[in-house]
Formats: sequence, structure tokens, C-alpha cells
Amino acid sequence: MSWPEPIRKQGYAIIPDILGPQEIAGLLDEFNRVDLPRSRAGVRHAMGLPAVAKIARSAPLLGIAQEVLRGEAFPFRATLFDKSPTANWLVVWHQDTALPLRERRETPGWGPWSVKDGVIYAQAPESALGQVLALRLHLDDSVPENGPLRVLPGTHTFGVLSDKALHDLSTRVVAVDCLVSQGGVLAMRPLIVHASSKSQSEAPRRVLHIEYAASAGVGDGLVLAIA
Repeated sequence: MSWPEPIRKQGYAIIPDILGPQEIAGLLDEFNRVDLPRSRAGVRHAMGLPAVAKIARSAPLLGIAQEVLRGEAFPFRATLFDKSPTANWLVVWHQDTALPLRERRETPGWGPWSVKDGVIYAQAPESALGQVLALRLHLDDSVPENGPLRVLPGTHTFGVLSDKALHDLSTRVVAVDCLVSQGGVLAMRPLIVHASSKSQSEAPRRVLHIEYAASAGVGDGLVLAIA
């Protein structure tokens, strides 16, 4: 396999042709049918949807996660990002550092804490985030005009960064646009510095972002919640 090494070194890899049109149509139908709370960006906490859970646990996606995490892997959180002309946004350079947890337990290195749609979250340390892999399943083509994800390669190795460090890296590291065809997957480590621009296209850019962990236990008695 050619993609585990780029993920280790660069923090991301594009893996084409993981799901077919029929599977994607089933996912989109599920999102259209169910009445879920929607934010401006899409649908949070989608693992409770049967179609999403089935795809997240399917052999192609689970196999990628197991290969990268070098053993067991399970999906614990799913988010639908739905960028379109009527729901458009930009995201500044950042890392994904918050994890959903079953309970709040004051633990060194964790926090601040928050609650989102009834789920407890904490900002996590590098030791926990290093056990996580995100697979971004593209339900539409991601092209330069519709606000694709942009990454700063290799920045996942720098730990949890301050706002100043994020800004400094964005001026020194050449950004890469992650252009992925429908059915492809962008695999990424949560600590890679990433951003996205507003869409300049009429075409939607829908992405199902699924996060996997090597274990439900993330240290000091803290356990990931399914969200």
C-alpha cells in the first residue's frame, strides 16, 4: 500500500475510489430523510445514523484506519460538512484538538471543557490525538472552486500549537489543496494544520468526516464517546 507512509510523514494522503455511486447515494438519502439538528456547516454527531455507522465500519474504511493506526481501530465520531452557495464559510488555519468524552474528569493536560449538542468535549493532549485518524469521505468532487481543504504538510509532528505558531507556520509552509474525486477519501491526522476557503462554485462540496481511534480509552480513565 502506498498511502500509509505519506500519512506518517506528511500527515495526510488521498486514497481514490473507496466508495461507489450507489453507496454515496444511500448516504445522501439518509441525510435528506432524517431530521437532525443542522449547523451552518452541516450535521454534527452523525454516528447515530445507521447508514453512517455501516459505512464507517465497512471493510474499505476500517481497513485504512487499521493500517494507519497499526492494529485495532473503531469509529467514534462522524460529521457531515455541507458547503454550498447557500451555506458557505471559510475556516482559518487550525488543528482538530477537541475529543468527545463519556464523562468529565479533571485530568492534567485535558481542557478547557465544553458541551456541544449534549456531548461532553475537552481539548486533548498530543498523546491522545496521536491515536486518532480522520477519514474524509467525499460525497462530491472537491475541486479548486468549491472550497477544498488545504493542509500544511508535515505539521502534524509539531504537537498542539498556539495561535501564533499556527500563523507563523502558515507563512512558512507551502499549502496544498486536497482535491479529491467523489468516492475518494482524504486520510489525515488531526494535528495537521488545515484550513478551507469559501466556495466560488454553484456545485456542492459535501464531505463525511469520520474519526477513528486505536482504543476507546484515551488515558487517565477518560473514554471516548460515540458522537
